[in-house]
Amino acid sequence: QVQLVESGGGLVQSGGSLRLSCAPSGGTFSHYALGWFRQAPGKERDFVAAISWVGTSTYYAASVEGRFTISRDNAKNTLFLRMNSLKPEDTAVYYCAAFFVQAQRYSHLSTDRHDYEYWGQGTQVTVSS
Repeated sequence: QVQLVESGGGLVQSGGSLRLSCAPSGGTFSHYALGWFRQAPGKERDFVAAISWVGTSTYYAASVEGRFTISRDNAKNTLFLRMNSLKPEDTAVYYCAAFFVQAQRYSHLSTDRHDYEYWGQGTQVTVSS
């Protein structure tokens, strides 16, 4: 069982930046594809970004492409989401998520939240206008 813990959320002005982090509690990210999702009040949980378990493949939602960067440090068991040029519409609770992949599927990732087996509790990001 992998338990995920996010950190780095907060309040920032429009145009500002934040970096979110996610780490497993008592486990490892080895052989796990990872992703970030977000959920605004009254809305569904939406895909933000994903990264393969070796980190060579990434994919972004169109709404964040060019502003957000997903990365991982497998040696430190940490997932990151660098968010630049933040907008009020980026306000949401951000969740990291993980699912196990076979070693040979080193480029596999997913944008579908139903593929993810483990989720963090979320961290609030609020962007003021």
